[in-house]
Amino acid sequence: MKAGFAAVFVLAAAPALAQQDFSKVEVKAEKVAEGVYMLTGAGGNIGLSVGRSGTYVIDDQYAPLTDKILAAIRVITPDPVRFVVNTHWHGDHTGGNENMGKAGALLVAHENVRKRMSTEQFMAAFGRKTPPSPEGALPVVTFTDAVTFHWNGDEIRVYHVPPAHTDGDAIVHFAKADVVHMGDTFFNGGYPFVDTSSGGRVDGVIGAAERVLAGIGEKTRIIPGHGPVATKADLQVYRDVLRTMRDRIAKLKAEGKTREQAIAAKPTADHDAKWGAGFMKGDTFTGLVYDSLP
Repeated sequence: MKAGFAAVFVLAAAPALAQQDFSKVEVKAEKVAEGVYMLTGAGGNIGLSVGRSGTYVIDDQYAPLTDKILAAIRVITPDPVRFVVNTHWHGDHTGGNENMGKAGALLVAHENVRKRMSTEQFMAAFGRKTPPSPEGALPVVTFTDAVTFHWNGDEIRVYHVPPAHTDGDAIVHFAKADVVHMGDTFFNGGYPFVDTSSGGRVDGVIGAAERVLAGIGEKTRIIPGHGPVATKADLQVYRDVLRTMRDRIAKLKAEGKTREQAIAAKPTADHDAKWGAGFMKGDTFTGLVYDSLP
């Protein structure tokens, strides 16, 4: 788990991507439901749907991994990738876009994903600038609220949620397969990264979890942006922890505590051993939540 969460933010520092040895990354596939898989490598979890209509992918990690990702897909199906849906704009989820587009895939995302990828972005949490993506990496189909794919015998509902991890988050629900891909609105087993520079808000992360919980059953499988495949119970625990942390930090802010004073109060301390064991530590998470609160 720790290694997986550390790999999340190769994008956190400008030179880090160039320094990572992608030759050592192994892309693995895990069957989640009939015709639906999760692929892991470095970066965000990839969703995969295969069947009579063709290959449908959710997120595509980093550009140097495209060949390995496509090779892992070919083990499952010989069909080329027809669609790539991005759950948000971060490079560990969209880095392979240009390669996938050149290979014939149609790139789809919320309109804010294209807007952010089209211009230079600054991620204050890491003091890092991200240059505009090349034209070929930009989504060519965008939506505002929702779009549905009638694909591989399923009804794949892709819908936008209010600002959560970023302002362009999309959740993908495979209605028949009973699988949901939540992108980075769900970090299974760790505190989430709330990218306030991209419009992210902790209340939105909690709201995204609540919306998914309201629309799934006990047997639904959930692919998080990072971490292992989850159950409804796992998502409920995550939601409850976030509510508790949000309420504690909001109380400190309402009392007039500065950001530094709120962090010094250690409001997450009793949860840090589990939830702060990965990439996002308790102090950093506290600061981001504080920043995202009104």
